Amino acid sequence: MKKSEMSESELDARHAEKMRRKKEARDKIIATKTVEKGLLIVHTGKGKGKSTAAFGLVFRALGNGMKVGIVQFVKGKWETGERAALDRFGDQVTINTMGEGFTWETQDRQRDIEAARQAWETAKKLIADDDYQMVLLDELNIVLRYDYLDVAEIVETLKSKPEMKHVIVTGRNAKDELIEAADLVTDMTQIKHPFRSGVKAQVGIEF
Repeated sequence: MKKSEMSESELDARHAEKMRRKKEARDKIIATKTVEKGLLIVHTGKGKGKSTAAFGLVFRALGNGMKVGIVQFVKGKWETGERAALDRFGDQVTINTMGEGFTWETQDRQRDIEAARQAWETAKKLIADDDYQMVLLDELNIVLRYDYLDVAEIVETLKSKPEMKHVIVTGRNAKDELIEAADLVTDMTQIKHPFRSGVKAQVGIEF
């Protein structure tokens, strides 16, 4: 019988049976997932939302009572909405804004390299600290793209992180080695952006 020829009650019954079978199949799949571990998560791609999605995970972790460490490798000491919101969580979150802006702003390669190295030293301490259940390395991919840090050292450290610790890395142009090592990789694809139409950065959207 065609759907167009069925009554509402028949459509409802058909839908209920379809959803029952789907739930049964999903439950079987979920039952096979027994591993619990800290994840290495990478947000990359040209599209907007890499850091935004990462901060969403940060807030989810904070809501679950977890302690979170954040290292911002590139962004300077901007007054952003997420920083203002995170300040309300007190000792539950530590924010380290180590960058001095994008490299085209500083125009000083050695200064950028030194800032990246200092940020990485801070990141390693947070990753090794058992008090933190999640660490966000915001825009780490940017400094790796410019070879300010040794990607082999980064990947080795992340692969040997504490077993239950979640680490999130953001920034476009993620290195292949990092993508290979990660448990979860999301590539943000840009379809349309208001900047292309002359719209400047907006409060509450970009910062």
